[in-house]
Amino acid sequence: MISDMDIAMNCQCSKLRAASRTITRIYDDALRPLGLKANQYTILIGTSLMGPVSITDLANELSMERTTLTRNLLPLEKDGFIQMQAGHGRVRNILITKAGRAKIDAGKPAWQTAQTLVLEQLGKENVSHLSTALASISYQP
Repeated sequence: MISDMDIAMNCQCSKLRAASRTITRIYDDALRPLGLKANQYTILIGTSLMGPVSITDLANELSMERTTLTRNLLPLEKDGFIQMQAGHGRVRNILITKAGRAKIDAGKPAWQTAQTLVLEQLGKENVSHLSTALASISYQP
């Protein structure tokens, strides 16, 4: 039978979640002066690249639950960085605003600082292997 220690020492889910929290803190700290968190910056970038985009399509692209994305869109809309538009039927589309575009541009140096720190800490070769490995994971329930 597998021991608790084996699980604690070898659980890839636990290790990945811990690393994710650490890396998220690095990006959050860098973006904090702009009043953004890493997930908000990612949403702005996704909206900029895909917009106008439905909430469902953006959630799928960002591998987020639709309800989680909707909850995260509210402060961005309130701050004027995105705009929600009615689409077909009950579909709502998200558009980046001029203020949102400006926030993305203002955040690029902070993002680059965080990115550089993460790359330095992980090492270029490890980042390459990690990126390849993570891109290969898919889950179809």
